[in-house]
Amino acid sequence: MKLVIGLGNPGLEYAQTRHNIGFCVVDKFAQKQGWKWNNQRSRAILAEGMLGLEKVILVKPITFMNRSGEAVSELMRWYRVQPEDILVICDDLDLPVGKLRLRSSGSAGGHNGVDDIIRHLHTNQFPRLRIGIGRPPHNRMDTIHYVLGIPPLEERVLIEQAEDRAVELLPQILSRGVALMMNIVNTDPEAQKKAEEQRKKREQERRRREEEQHKKEEENASEQVDGEER
Repeated sequence: MKLVIGLGNPGLEYAQTRHNIGFCVVDKFAQKQGWKWNNQRSRAILAEGMLGLEKVILVKPITFMNRSGEAVSELMRWYRVQPEDILVICDDLDLPVGKLRLRSSGSAGGHNGVDDIIRHLHTNQFPRLRIGIGRPPHNRMDTIHYVLGIPPLEERVLIEQAEDRAVELLPQILSRGVALMMNIVNTDPEAQKKAEEQRKKREQERRRREEEQHKKEEENASEQVDGEER
């Protein structure tokens, strides 16, 4: 069994804010899988289903962000799962807008929701998938107002693309494991595309050299035969 926990704040006034990326990802995943948010337990709304042979429970704590650990710890006790069996999805100020980062453990990085989970579980050894929202554009903007703000259109596009990529990657993360998936998730898609283009160019160049060498060998062989005939 796996618990996939999207962090956010309940209420329509928070729905489109940067701080609710975790809610958005699990909502999109539930919709894609056809799972319904029809259960509530331990101050969280739940949707569940099967991915292959694995039971997966999607979690949206309704304790508000700064008390997320209360709901998460209660659910873990109820379902008897270990920290390595959960995946926390949240926003991250220290990542560029739309950047994904998968980690098996680590500090809260200033995220109050993750910090509260660490405090209630008494460990930071649990996986988390973070989506970058970037820092405020100027120092005068308060961090709280920034994370609780609605991003402009150009940022929203990048964030939604990142949410969609997270939804696509979730089944693989849950089935293959965090350790195997970190290199895939943490690789910049653009950098990966460029690396693949460079690989293809190297392969084409290798084939061109082999063809030239083969042609040269055939010419040498032909010249040798002509010399023997004369």
